[in-house]
Amino acid sequence: MNTLERDDRIVREIAGHYREILRLVGEDPDREGLVKTPLRAAKAIYDITAGYRENAEEIASQAIFEHSGSRIVIVKDIEFYSMCEHHILPFFGKVAIGYLPKDKMIGLSKLARIVDCFSRRLQVQERLTAQICELLSNTLPNDGVIVACEAGHLCMKMRGVEKQESSTTTYDYTGKFADDYSLRQEFLALIKE
Repeated sequence: MNTLERDDRIVREIAGHYREILRLVGEDPDREGLVKTPLRAAKAIYDITAGYRENAEEIASQAIFEHSGSRIVIVKDIEFYSMCEHHILPFFGKVAIGYLPKDKMIGLSKLARIVDCFSRRLQVQERLTAQICELLSNTLPNDGVIVACEAGHLCMKMRGVEKQESSTTTYDYTGKFADDYSLRQEFLALIKE
């Protein structure tokens, strides 16, 4: 069975479960507006969780190049969309990544792909931030990595406490960023510019 056939089989199986969920919440899955909903929802959740079928280390290692000269490299405003593992509701926001090159650099688009790889899984923001930082720390020769993530969580906005203006910020850092408070402050100032 090739990848497309396997993916199609999985999506159709998920669709069957969505059909049953519709029935259990009191809907008629055969109602005109819902007939195709289970398949559409299955395709959506399969796409939203594509990170399970990707390898972040492979993504990172495909684009590491010789480099000397930069004191700090920062890519900010990397938007992401993820699903809270506790309620299976979306949370989304932006990630900023900084690193201190050690004779190597990574292709900038790979940073965004790494964010996508980890965010397109059932997640919590704290783990997402840590996974990005850990992967880059271990894969890219560096003197330090720092990751900042800010997001809004629909599990807080549309259910439970229903706090519409709430946002969550998480940080993780290694190397010189862990040892030098002023370096962390420099990163935070630069991502706010």
